[in-house]
Amino acid sequence: MPSCTAGYTSGGIARIRILPAALPEYTRFTRLRRLVPARRVDAVLGWGRKPTARRARAYAERHGLPYIALEDGFLRSLELGVAGFQPHSLVVDTRGIYYDATRPSDLEQLIAAGDASPAELARARHCMALLRRHRLAKYNHAPDTLPAALAADRPRVLVVDQTRGDASIGYGGASEASFQVMLDQALATHPAAEVLVKVHPDVIAGKKQGHLLDAARRHPRCRLVGEDLNPWALLDIVDHVHVVTSQLGFEALMAGKPVTCHGLPFYAGWGLTDDRLHCPRRGVERRLEQLFVAAYLRYCRYANPYTGEAASLEETITLIADQKRQRDRLAGRWSAGGFSGWKRGFLGDFLGPAARLRHYRDTAAALDAAPAGSRLLAWASGVDDALAGRCRQRQLTLARIEDGFIRSVGLGVDLARPLSLVIDHLGIYYDATAPSELERLLEEEEFPEELLARAAALRERLVRLKLSKYNVAGSALPPLPRGRRRLLVPGQVETDASIARGSPEIRTNRALLEAVRARHPDALLLFKPHPDVVSGARLGALDAASKQLYDIDVGDIQVADLLDAVDEVHTMSSLTGFEALLRGKEVATYGMPFYAGWGLTDDRLRCARRTRRLSLDALVAATLLLYPTYVDPHSGQLCHAETAVSLLEQQRSRHGALTWKTRLYRRYRNTFVGKH
Repeated sequence: MPSCTAGYTSGGIARIRILPAALPEYTRFTRLRRLVPARRVDAVLGWGRKPTARRARAYAERHGLPYIALEDGFLRSLELGVAGFQPHSLVVDTRGIYYDATRPSDLEQLIAAGDASPAELARARHCMALLRRHRLAKYNHAPDTLPAALAADRPRVLVVDQTRGDASIGYGGASEASFQVMLDQALATHPAAEVLVKVHPDVIAGKKQGHLLDAARRHPRCRLVGEDLNPWALLDIVDHVHVVTSQLGFEALMAGKPVTCHGLPFYAGWGLTDDRLHCPRRGVERRLEQLFVAAYLRYCRYANPYTGEAASLEETITLIADQKRQRDRLAGRWSAGGFSGWKRGFLGDFLGPAARLRHYRDTAAALDAAPAGSRLLAWASGVDDALAGRCRQRQLTLARIEDGFIRSVGLGVDLARPLSLVIDHLGIYYDATAPSELERLLEEEEFPEELLARAAALRERLVRLKLSKYNVAGSALPPLPRGRRRLLVPGQVETDASIARGSPEIRTNRALLEAVRARHPDALLLFKPHPDVVSGARLGALDAASKQLYDIDVGDIQVADLLDAVDEVHTMSSLTGFEALLRGKEVATYGMPFYAGWGLTDDRLRCARRTRRLSLDALVAATLLLYPTYVDPHSGQLCHAETAVSLLEQQRSRHGALTWKTRLYRRYRNTFVGKH
């Protein structure tokens, strides 16, 4: 592809992380200044028809260059841009911009063409169903709950106000007067309905000006809705929607509501809306899925703002839906005590943008200060019956936290920041003595085909990339003797809570090796000590006599390479057993890890709570897609499993060996801190 350069005058465009992925036709982006020769630029980028783009448009006109208008896409992000959330989508328009009905735009041309294929139309129907199911709009920061006053079932009409100065109003053929006309017509044409007037929360707060605040307060049949609400919550309770140019009108069409347009938004003029204005360039009838193909599938461009990689609409919906699910699950007040300064630096990120976390010097102080009804966060291994009992007495929800299953490049004991943690309100996944949220998911959750397909793709990707929990670099696997069945026995930290709570009979690496050797006297046993034991941070090393129980020490070999080479894995409760299942290996468990008891492993023990028989992809879906919380370490924002894998892949390519900081920290830790 020939080298093409796009210039811009706004520093805000330079901060859009997805810009290269959204505009792959350009290989270079440069800030336009007076000293930059125009011949070095092939096109000029600007933000739509906004006043901030005047310099860019003037520059393009002065130098005879094409002007390309950018705007946020119709599915932008979880939270607002002012909260630091980058866009997941952009629209790129070479003719105009979608909200400017005074001239043609690329979107208008796409709708007019009406040449969507059957496959595109089917994809549009599927994506609209996903948006409805996950209740996603352009922005997704607002709560999805209605005020109590709107709970009653009665005829209602929604009238959507907009803030003064919104560029889409004037470019959409409307004016300030259009809003009063809209309200009057809504009242007149729906005489038996309550009229909900949705205004921006900043208008209620006096930070911005709208058009209908005073009129809605004066009229007895109007109810002012000034709360920040998910649009789908309002669409649930209304029978008709009136807009000037708001995008909420298109979401209303997706919700199956009749829409009256008092201006000319992009979706007006195609036979889908009751239009009070006319655009002579439009006038042909189009179905809703045809508009969706044009607007969401062809006009918008999508990318993952955390990885910088191009994405599809479906992938973008999945990412934002997962962010929204975890944010809503973890919203509210939290207290935590006794966490190190290092962990304090990232714990709040894993609770999401709707959580309020306060740290205290220790758990006792957090317990005393936490208000009733809030949640106490504690590292799972530090929770005992006394702490759980005190939380019940104080009416606090105790949430245990632990490393996730796709964690990092490097070990936690080396202060490698995690990409995933699990936050469990019932128990913790490795404690088989009590229920956990993961166990409940595995026992009760429905796993639709779409989720199972996503799990299968993730599983295949992990295997292909040879990713595991810690992704520590290792030595090459030496040639192994032939003719004997190869069994991998992963060692564990013997003081770890996962053994105390998940392996009641066999509790040491020696006892595990003895049991495996007794069952398989002729097998080739490969023993891999736990990485924390190898690093010198934790207890669990074998004595000289125990080393006679196995054939080869593979402690320095990467676990993914080992799993490719062995026939079976025998473990107390190690995550290596789960990683072996991902690769289609046979697994024997001597304790009760989270992946045992579902018909996928050869289990020495039984758990009466686990009665279901699961497919491997159902296990993966619950364990990797639904249960953990993932965070992008650069932005500190929630992400999801697929993003975490991409970030791990990028991290691994940059950090193949131990850094000097890690080596120095290990020397300090092993000398002054000691093993635990």
